[in-house]
Amino acid sequence: MNITSKQRAQLRKLANNIQPIFQLGKGSLTPIITQELDKALEARELIKISVLETCDMDAKEIIAILAERLHAAPVQCIGRKMVLYRESKDNKRIELVK
Repeated sequence: MNITSKQRAQLRKLANNIQPIFQLGKGSLTPIITQELDKALEARELIKISVLETCDMDAKEIIAILAERLHAAPVQCIGRKMVLYRESKDNKRIELVK
C-alpha cells in the first residue's frame, strides 16, 4: 500500500495521540501475532506497536515485514515504536487527504 507524504504526515499527527496496543518481543512475528495485528488494523486502521529490548530483530526490519504481510502502509518507525496504517473495509474512520 502506498501513501503520499501528505497522507503520511496526517497519519503521524493522528498517531501522536494513540498508545501502543501491541508489544513485540523475542520470537514475536508468529502467525498468531500477525493475525491479531490484522484484526486490529481492520478495527482501528491506525495502530502503534512497541518493540521490546528482548526482540532479536530491529524495529525497521519488523515494520517492513509486517507491512508486507498485512498489506499495510508503514507510517513511522522511531526507536522502538512503529505505526502502521491500512484502510478498513468495514470500519472506515480515517479520511486521508488527497
